Amino acid sequence: MRTRFALVGALLVFLNLSVAPAQNVMGDSIVESLSASPGDPIRGRVIVASRQTGLCLLCHSGPFPEERFQGNLAPELGASIARLNAAQLRARIVDASRFNPNTIMPAYYRSDNLSQVAPKFAGQTILNGQEIEDVIAFLLSLNHKSM
Repeated sequence: MRTRFALVGALLVFLNLSVAPAQNVMGDSIVESLSASPGDPIRGRVIVASRQTGLCLLCHSGPFPEERFQGNLAPELGASIARLNAAQLRARIVDASRFNPNTIMPAYYRSDNLSQVAPKFAGQTILNGQEIEDVIAFLLSLNHKSM
């Protein structure tokens, strides 16, 4: 388990990081969008499939036939988001440890109280607000395709 944390932490060093403003968490959701523009599912798919940006396929698998190697450490993306709405997805992407303290999923939009962060990335987030909204739009589009 410790090896997985170290691997995920080491890979985060390669990501494009930014600073996160505070979010209003209500129960299991973050209702307010993290950006002024709606999410774009096409950009979101690119982020999710990227081995440099989102790194989602390191742990998850999904509808990416062009990607040979997909993760098996976490649920398949369609299954893991099937019961969640946009606000619930946002809260989990922002900081999954809020729901499972033992998760290996990184906090994509949290910049404080993190461990094993390289000094040059301290105080920054992995994805910015617009990128989070794009990922949410893509994940929600998976629900619509399965209906």
